[in-house]
Amino acid sequence: MLKRLNRRQFLKAGGCITASLMLLKQHSSLANSFEPPIALNAGTWNHNGLIDLSVKTLAEEIRTKKISSVELVQAYLNRIDEVNPWLNAVIHTTAESALADARNADAMLMRGVSLGPLHGIPMTVKDSLNTAGVVTTWSVPSRSDVIPDNDATVVARLKAAGAILLGKTNTPELTLSFETNSPIFGPTNNPYDVDRTAGGSSGGSAAIVAASGSPFDIGSDTGGSVRVPCHCCGVTGIRPTSGRVPRTGNAIGPGGPIDSLTTIGPITRYVEDLELILPLISGPDLHDPAIVPMPKTPLTGINLKDLRGAFHTDNGIRSPDDETTTAVHMVVKTLIKAGVRFEEIRPPGIEETMELFVDLMNWGHVWRTHLLEQPISGITNNSQPDITADLSAKHIDNLIDRWDRFRARMLAFISPIDLIVCPTNALPAMAHGQSQDNLDAFSYTMTYSLTGWPAAVVRAATSPEGLPIGIQIVAQPWHEKIVLSAAAQIEREFGGWKRPSL
Repeated sequence: MLKRLNRRQFLKAGGCITASLMLLKQHSSLANSFEPPIALNAGTWNHNGLIDLSVKTLAEEIRTKKISSVELVQAYLNRIDEVNPWLNAVIHTTAESALADARNADAMLMRGVSLGPLHGIPMTVKDSLNTAGVVTTWSVPSRSDVIPDNDATVVARLKAAGAILLGKTNTPELTLSFETNSPIFGPTNNPYDVDRTAGGSSGGSAAIVAASGSPFDIGSDTGGSVRVPCHCCGVTGIRPTSGRVPRTGNAIGPGGPIDSLTTIGPITRYVEDLELILPLISGPDLHDPAIVPMPKTPLTGINLKDLRGAFHTDNGIRSPDDETTTAVHMVVKTLIKAGVRFEEIRPPGIEETMELFVDLMNWGHVWRTHLLEQPISGITNNSQPDITADLSAKHIDNLIDRWDRFRARMLAFISPIDLIVCPTNALPAMAHGQSQDNLDAFSYTMTYSLTGWPAAVVRAATSPEGLPIGIQIVAQPWHEKIVLSAAAQIEREFGGWKRPSL
């Protein structure tokens, strides 16, 4: 086993994403500690039509007493038992409490009491989000037995809406990788090919939703951590506008110099469920100071006719493969038929995305040191010098100026445009361990983390190897309604999520 990076080496690794991928490589022997079954037997994947339904449909089935919450929770627990030995997506289940909550939900409904729009609906949650009374590791080894007293804001809001916690899903350490390979739990496998990654950092979330082991999950996204796993696993998800959803209780919480990069968003099989769940987790919580009190308007009902669109297939950093390029063109043709007027044009300056994003993450040494020096983390070595002192005021001033100019150019570009269509990634899901050597392939999501705009991913094509290809749809700040309306049109045309066949 290779020697684990110490704190000083970690901090000097040259950018959070790069450093985390280096950690991933260092943990390769741990990753190999999880192995799927030797043989995959398609007959063992017995697909229950119930667990394939949308959250919206399931909620209606429970409300009208056609199914019980207990029945539904047990069906998903059975499914997790069935698929998780191959996927390693769920790292902790709450079966006993989930069934108790389901019994209570059924009893309340019999008395005519509704707990909310998600009454009796099970959910899984990324292990970067605190869950009261349930171990929350952030995939940091020293936190392997940490049990928070409070739920993350989004978890508390979903429970208040009637949702039931089914379990926690795998994430890389501190969510800082485009692969989900935990130093505690090992790697999560892709449900369409277990030799490939599920993406990161919400890979466990996307994998279990894709395999119908959960109706929905909640992930986090700093550089693409919701969008990349959705692309890899053929599900749908959204990175909301920065400032819409509180980060309180997430591993990367509010504050720090790169605060606006991180958001929280839902991962589902169907676009209609993003429309249902996003408003439930949005709005100020009086803890995260960056959250804006935007009105919770409906996220449906946009007429795509006469919207203005732009698309590009190559961002000038890493050219996508032919299948991804073709998928973008097919999506654009579909939206043109729906009435969108398109121009093929690349936003000026996006070729700076990779360098700027990595430099900003490097500047995040201040934030990263704060995380590492939390007493709860146990990754503390106060004898090490603070390397953030190496960043001069001039360097920081220049970096802020570059970011501001990038965002200003992007705003000028999108001001006459309603939506942008582009790849989510240059490649479909990669083999385990290949992300570090293909970091530039992830630059397509980094761009819209830098701007803070809403961006959704929906499956639109399939690679020759049978892997999903997700397309990214982006809109102006606070225009999630346009993003989701376009995503729904793409889903209708191309079918969206397709059940894995193993």
